[in-house]
Amino acid sequence: MSKMKINWQRDHWGNEYIILGDPPKKTTYRYTIVGDRVEEIKEVVVHTFTMGDVDDPDLYAAQPLWEWQESEQGKWVMEYAVETPVWHRMVDHFDRGYRYKVTAKFQGARLTEWLLRHTK
Repeated sequence: MSKMKINWQRDHWGNEYIILGDPPKKTTYRYTIVGDRVEEIKEVVVHTFTMGDVDDPDLYAAQPLWEWQESEQGKWVMEYAVETPVWHRMVDHFDRGYRYKVTAKFQGARLTEWLLRHTK
């Protein structure tokens, strides 16, 4: 397995996140042209879990992230997402730990398929 540099990023709310896999090689815009129509790209939360107050939460979060990525749902997301999915770490003040969420960007038929399969 190759060693890759972990590139931590921070959003405008102060939450830290890291990209699963290689960083995106292109800029993804909100809208894209497919054939003769314009399609919107939406970012959706595809997986969430909580982590207790541990010394190194990212080290402990690696196992649930890997298990999700190797599941049927995770493999589908990794295959059909417009960009590589990203995981975010947030402080969970209610549970005094951390909340992790994985987000992915989908467009068109794949977005519809995701919403039909995984929304309640």
